[in-house]
Amino acid sequence: MLNIVTLGDERLKKHSILVPDFDGEIESLIEQMFETMHANKGIGLAAVQVGKLIRLFITDVPKDAPRVFINPEVIETSVDQGSFEEGCLSIPEVNTDVIRPIQVQLQAWNVKGRPFPMDADDLLARVIQHELDHINGVLFIDRIDPKKRERLVKQYENISTG
Repeated sequence: MLNIVTLGDERLKKHSILVPDFDGEIESLIEQMFETMHANKGIGLAAVQVGKLIRLFITDVPKDAPRVFINPEVIETSVDQGSFEEGCLSIPEVNTDVIRPIQVQLQAWNVKGRPFPMDADDLLARVIQHELDHINGVLFIDRIDPKKRERLVKQYENISTG
């Protein structure tokens, strides 16, 4: 199990670097990330959330297979947007509605270093965008009204200090 980096850790605000090598070390990290994500009842996890500033995230969305995205790039997002409640393993017990495009098209590499294109919609598109934000140093609370964000950060601080 890996430790999850939480709100206040500066790494969450940093832009992650490209994964240079597709080797056993990456495969091991991915396995540990899936174990950590499942143990914490998450459906997405970026490497930065476990302290690794590399462009890698995983998803395991209901009614979809577990997925690995290495060095992902967005090709296009839909004009149509939707609001949906989001949460984050790095900001436990804080949820709020976030508006995002309802579809995303991207290019990424799998664990074997093979590129693949992907079109996603609905919950998978949302999780992909949430995790893409992480590797770009953006949190879901950065996408909401500043006053609401301030209130949610205080709520989180109250929860985390017990």
